[in-house]
Amino acid sequence: MQANTMQTRAPATNPSKKLTVLALVVLALATIPWFSGEFVQHLAVLTCLNVLAVNGLALISRSGQLSLGHAAFMAIGAYTAVLLGNALALSFIPALLVAIAVTSLVAFALGWIILRLKGVYFVLVTFAFGELTRLVLLDFAAITGGANGITGIPGIELFGLSFSTRTSFYGLALVVAIVSTIAVHRLFTRPLGHAIDSVAVNPALAEATGLSVHRLQIFCFVVGCAIAAIAGVLQSRYIGYISPESFNTSISIALIIMLVIGGRNSNWGALVGAIVLTPLPELFRGAVQTQHIFYGAALILILRFMPGGLADLPRQLAARFKR
Repeated sequence: MQANTMQTRAPATNPSKKLTVLALVVLALATIPWFSGEFVQHLAVLTCLNVLAVNGLALISRSGQLSLGHAAFMAIGAYTAVLLGNALALSFIPALLVAIAVTSLVAFALGWIILRLKGVYFVLVTFAFGELTRLVLLDFAAITGGANGITGIPGIELFGLSFSTRTSFYGLALVVAIVSTIAVHRLFTRPLGHAIDSVAVNPALAEATGLSVHRLQIFCFVVGCAIAAIAGVLQSRYIGYISPESFNTSISIALIIMLVIGGRNSNWGALVGAIVLTPLPELFRGAVQTQHIFYGAALILILRFMPGGLADLPRQLAARFKR
């Protein structure tokens, strides 16, 4: 009876309270760039765009696959919106919608073929697709501008508002990053999200219970690539310039590192990873000769002592305090 009484009185964890604390921390950090210089605002915009792109990659990863060609879909979205915008004089919203549709069709056609591959084979094929996309953009210079890229891309005008300054664009990028993070969180707290997680953990068992592993992975791949296209379109409008090297393999690798360091299986991994790793290279920029060593050492230490990612750090600290 005493044991049962103690179990009854044990405090239950309150997910909503944890979510409120996390939201307050993120909002507090988000207000800092508005009171800082242009360089901090620039880093904040890049961080928000990375949060959006990594959220798309996280959706693919949670289905059991890891794409090394995520930047290629950012390129497809960016080039589609820019080229159609210039050729047909489309405004931002129609160009964005067409870019999402084109990227989704490409992702569906590619995913239907390659998502039956597993492990390193899928990674290699996505890597090859990313390089193929970059080479196509280089070779068709008459359309894409080749290695010189496309310059003079106009800023965003939305509902009568202009987002041509860093401050205003940061507000837009922040809203998009928060909305995408909340959407990913809500998805994986619902039955569809649980089904996606089960596909990654044990595909054979998920198939035996009636789930279509191939269809769920296609859904995640298409939606994840569509989110990448949105990130590519916003990046092109913010910087005002795109080239094939803006979306090379190193960008895909950086997005994967952000996802893994933040927490591959966490709903908040993309948010935490992008916030930490986007400005991290700037901290080592003063040490030109050794900045890559410091950066690599930081990544190794995080992976060694926090295999669940930085998003898992509060849980680990709470467990130690309980001990």
